[in-house]
Amino acid sequence: MSGHGAPTIAVDGTGLRVAIVAASWHDVVMDGLVAGAVRGLADAGIESPAVVRVPGAVELSVACARLAPTHDALVALGVVIRGGTPHFDYVCSGVTTGLTQISITTGVPIGFGVLTCDDEQQALDRAGLEGSSEDKGHEAATAAVATAVTLRDLHV
Repeated sequence: MSGHGAPTIAVDGTGLRVAIVAASWHDVVMDGLVAGAVRGLADAGIESPAVVRVPGAVELSVACARLAPTHDALVALGVVIRGGTPHFDYVCSGVTTGLTQISITTGVPIGFGVLTCDDEQQALDRAGLEGSSEDKGHEAATAAVATAVTLRDLHV
């Protein structure tokens, strides 16, 4: 399961301290994303990562900000499904800006596994569930670990 054009990344993150921060809305999708992230971390040699649940996507940023000083990488997971109001746009923009700011400010990579979908079927297709075409939880976890390894190995 991989998105069109997504790179295949294999990385050894043994010894890194990583936490998964996951929203609670849309149980089935979120359970798939979390399971995919846990698999991605296990594939990178990281067993038993911390999993922190927050109410919704907006709360991902504050939890990541609190965890960043004690972790080598974070994985932010959530799903926002478009509705009939501009709420979708505000939430997606705020979450993206917040997580990016935290990562840049702290130097801790945050794997972005926040699905922004037009409908629930799009979210299910990306959740890493049986029959899903993509596994965004796994992709986000792998990206976070690969970036943490790259940063660790920089000699600047």
